[in-house]
Amino acid sequence: MNKQDFLLSLRKEISKLPKAQIDEHITFYSEMIDDRIEDGLSEEQATKQIGSPELIAKQILADSPTLSNKTKKPKRCLKTWEIVVIVLGSPIWVSLLLSALSAVLALYVSVWCIIIALWSVFAAFVGSALGLLVGSAALIIKGNVTEGLAVFGAAIVCAGLSIFMFFACKAATKVIVWLTKKTILLIKKPFVKKEEI
Repeated sequence: MNKQDFLLSLRKEISKLPKAQIDEHITFYSEMIDDRIEDGLSEEQATKQIGSPELIAKQILADSPTLSNKTKKPKRCLKTWEIVVIVLGSPIWVSLLLSALSAVLALYVSVWCIIIALWSVFAAFVGSALGLLVGSAALIIKGNVTEGLAVFGAAIVCAGLSIFMFFACKAATKVIVWLTKKTILLIKKPFVKKEEI
């Protein structure tokens, strides 16, 4: 097969591609054949060494993202009666949608209120532990050692509960933040088109 037959056959095999890509591939293989001819091979030897146009075309088509994008089904357009039903039904479905969104938002805010309340309990335990420590020191200085030690014990208990509450609040906050990210990604996914490679 000479150079012209090789390039014509290749062009025919990759005819599904856009014209610019076809021309690019034809130019590339034409130069490749010319390089081999300059190295001393005949046209037939050069084309045989490159391979068959059919196999090359299969590889080109497999590597072409443009072709796979063309084969996707186009989005279906709404029919007239579907648009009319959507518009006439909008007072019902819009109010139901807004009610559902309001309920979800209220639930979300309620969960964050619980998290804030848990952090407030943690802060109260820390404040109580510090206050009880100061109180126990004051009692011991006044000479009420027994009462001062009892108050010091209460300060240690509050400090221990504050440590427990810190880890509980941190874990609960992590879970809510993770759920929030997943929910946002789930909501965002249908509205954001994937970037084409």
